[in-house]
Amino acid sequence: MSISLVLIIVMAVLFACGVYAMLERSLTRVLIGFLLLGNAANLLLLVVMGAPGRAPFYDGGETDATDMSDALPQALTLTAIVITFGISAFLLALIYRSWQLGQADTVVDDADDLALRTRTADEVEDAMDEESRSDDEDVTTDFVGDVASPIRVLHQGDLSQLVDDAPVDRVAVDREPPRPNDSSRDSEDGDRP
Repeated sequence: MSISLVLIIVMAVLFACGVYAMLERSLTRVLIGFLLLGNAANLLLLVVMGAPGRAPFYDGGETDATDMSDALPQALTLTAIVITFGISAFLLALIYRSWQLGQADTVVDDADDLALRTRTADEVEDAMDEESRSDDEDVTTDFVGDVASPIRVLHQGDLSQLVDDAPVDRVAVDREPPRPNDSSRDSEDGDRP
């Protein structure tokens, strides 16, 4: 038995166990099934890569192309590892939240799911007809008839009270000093000197 045949058998067993575990109602088993599927996908990419070889950038083009390893499955494996990690973290957060709310990590049927199961074939067609006869023509949005004004960006010269002290890479342009007899400025400053 060769190495690639062993990897193919292990990969098939991991795929089968992962799918079986994901069909359960427990979120923990779904997580375990997803991890098994992720590892099976990594083994699939390892088998697809073929025989190990030298790195494509190893010796400046002196190595024959048949002696080089394919870098694409390696990149795909790295991507699969990152995706598996991210979705596993999300599933762990779901499991934790489910445990906090209900002291269980199982997914239960709600009343709407149970009502859908008990429908007969005639009731399903009637319900679909009722849903298609909605009053979509009467629906309006919140923005119909609103007057929209364009956004105006204020600059330093637009308002005398606006002080732009952010650091910039260009040379600052001196603006005119405030007038001493400006009554609006005095009323805003209050009793400051």
